[in-house]
Amino acid sequence: MQKYLKAFYPIVFAACLILSSAGCQIAPLMGTPVVSEGLKDGVYEGEYRKGINKAVVKVIIADGRIAEVELVKHTASCIGKKANEIIPQRIVEQQSTQVDAISGATNSSRVIMNAVQKAIEKAYK
Repeated sequence: MQKYLKAFYPIVFAACLILSSAGCQIAPLMGTPVVSEGLKDGVYEGEYRKGINKAVVKVIIADGRIAEVELVKHTASCIGKKANEIIPQRIVEQQSTQVDAISGATNSSRVIMNAVQKAIEKAYK
């Protein structure tokens, strides 16, 4: 029995390494500064997922600008939750979906930025 357990441990260890590295990939940045021309006022929803992080947002466009970003849902670790208030605020202030990420919550920050970008893309259609 111990012989089998000794052979089993390396397999479990390797599987854990593979699974943990798959969830740690950082989301690519999709966003850019917002161009007012062609942007239609309204409320738009966006969603983006990378690894264990997922964000659902509502973006209010008024007068060709991002007026408000509401984080409807954000699945993240407790560290990733640090991005919940700061990233939407930065997006509105800078009128861009490419803002500085929160240290330690890079993937969560980028997932929120990309969800907002997806919503804004709908406002151009």
